[in-house]
Amino acid sequence: MRSGSKYQPLQDYLRRSDQQVITLSFAEIEALMQEPLPTSARQQKAWWSNRSSGGLQSKAWMQADYLVKSVDLANEQVTFSKPPRLYHVEQRGDTVFWNGELIKAFRKHLKLSQTEFAELLGVNQATVSQWENNVYQPTRATSKYLSRVAEGCGFPYGQADGASQQ
Repeated sequence: MRSGSKYQPLQDYLRRSDQQVITLSFAEIEALMQEPLPTSARQQKAWWSNRSSGGLQSKAWMQADYLVKSVDLANEQVTFSKPPRLYHVEQRGDTVFWNGELIKAFRKHLKLSQTEFAELLGVNQATVSQWENNVYQPTRATSKYLSRVAEGCGFPYGQADGASQQ
């Protein structure tokens, strides 16, 4: 008997892959799982959303370090992609200025919802949303705090990963 959820075989398959992008048909996913997908997977794109809490199916691909890039319900296929490992990092002196892409990638690295991430940082969920959508950027003090937390968690955003000095 297999361990984990019924989506464990999909997770295992994705973990073994070294491809940046993988497109699978629903039939291929069902063959991996050895059981049918739920009807909602064939009828609702939302079933394939990259949510960090609630869905056993999304945990399967997210824990394998993939995100759903696109879903084609008409042709019954889904495309998974690995998030980028290199981020645009703006740095002045010893301060990294965090942008929306970097903040969202860090939050997803921690497998936290916006609310959970906000609680970790001591800010409102709306603030995290505004950062991620580039409505505004964190202050210098918050950027320094984000950098300390990221380094403590092993988030690979560092200066060697595409940083631009200004």
